[in-house]
Amino acid sequence: MIHDPRRRGEALADFHAELAPRLFLDLEPAIAAEAPGGRVPPQARDEWACFALYACVRGLVAAGGFNRETGAAIDALHEHALARWPSGGDPAALRRRVSERYAEYGAIGQEGGASGAATVTRRLGEAAARHLAAGAPSGALAELVGALHESLAEGAADAVRAASDG
Repeated sequence: MIHDPRRRGEALADFHAELAPRLFLDLEPAIAAEAPGGRVPPQARDEWACFALYACVRGLVAAGGFNRETGAAIDALHEHALARWPSGGDPAALRRRVSERYAEYGAIGQEGGASGAATVTRRLGEAAARHLAAGAPSGALAELVGALHESLAEGAADAVRAASDG
C-alpha cells in the first residue's frame, strides 16, 4: 500500500480515470435500451462517473479502514478525480452532484441494518440505474449497474492494497 495518503488517493483517481470511462462504454447500450427515446441521457456519463467514484471510496475504506489517513486519501481522490472529470464541466456543479449522490448512496448503505446488507448491491444498482437512464429502469439494468459497482469497489480495494511507493 502506498504510505502517503495523498499519493494513495491520487493513484486511485488514476484507476477511476482509466476504468470508469471504459465501463461506461460497456454500459451505454443497456442504458440506451432503458432510456426514454432509446438514447443515452446527456447526464448519464457524469452519473456513472459519480457511482464509480463512490465505488472507489468504498474500496479505499475497505483497504485501509476509516481513519485520518483514509480521510486524507479520500480528499486527494476527489480533488484529483474532479480535476480530470470525463465530461469536464463546472467544478462546483460536479462537487454538488457528487455530494448529492454520496448522500443518497450512503443512506441506502445504512438502511435495513444486517438484513439490508444482503440487498444493498441491488438497491444501489436501482438508484444509480434511475439516474443513468433518467427514469424507471428494468431489474436487468439495475442488476448490471450494481454488479459493476461491486466489482469496481473490490478492484479499487485490491489496487490500493497492491500499490507500492516505488
